[in-house]
Amino acid sequence: MTKLWGDLHVHTIASGHGYSTVWENALIARAKGLRILGIADHSPSMPGGPSFMYFEAKGHFPSQIEGVRLYFGVEVDIVDKSGKLDLDDHILRRLDYAIVSFHPQVFRGGSREENTDTLLRALENPWVDIIAHPGNPRFPLDYKKVVGEAVARGKILEINNSSFSVSRKGSKENCMRIAQEVMEQGGWVIVSSDAHFCQEVGEFTEALKMLQEVNFSVERILNASSVTLERFLERLIQKRREG
Repeated sequence: MTKLWGDLHVHTIASGHGYSTVWENALIARAKGLRILGIADHSPSMPGGPSFMYFEAKGHFPSQIEGVRLYFGVEVDIVDKSGKLDLDDHILRRLDYAIVSFHPQVFRGGSREENTDTLLRALENPWVDIIAHPGNPRFPLDYKKVVGEAVARGKILEINNSSFSVSRKGSKENCMRIAQEVMEQGGWVIVSSDAHFCQEVGEFTEALKMLQEVNFSVERILNASSVTLERFLERLIQKRREG
């Protein structure tokens, strides 16, 4: 099976329903051979989530633990049909990267067309980099439109391993269609664990099986190469410095 070198969608106790610390997650990442770990805790609108001060205090976040390179991001929620995010741009710009997502605890969603339009508006934000669990059947989307916009704006589609094994059941067929659209339109995916407990860090098995089923090109998986993933993250950081 394909070896992946980084996991950018990992939660800690700061998310309110996570069960591990940054340190614990990093030690498991090292044990599983990951070189890169991204902490992407939920944003303030998620029940139990951290306040904006958690993200403002990025300067205290370590750059590495036990040889694992660390990045500090966020899983930021869309809060209304205008595509508004629940962290201001000045905070998103301070972080290393941002994953955008729908959660029913924050946004009820609507029809396929309404959800698609909402997400496309959110993708206009220059500080949004990755689309979290876009195959979630709770929020149906026009995958051709979403992938097309992602490719045009340089955004990455996530294939979320947790969607197949823990939550968002019914995502697999949608994720297969997303992967096929990405292949046809020339985009990229990133495979993530969406870990909420340290032992889940670096767990990609079901997501990789699905990508194999549709003969997805390994060269289009962002974290299949540590060099490609590091370059992607450094480009994001440089863009934030210059923006």
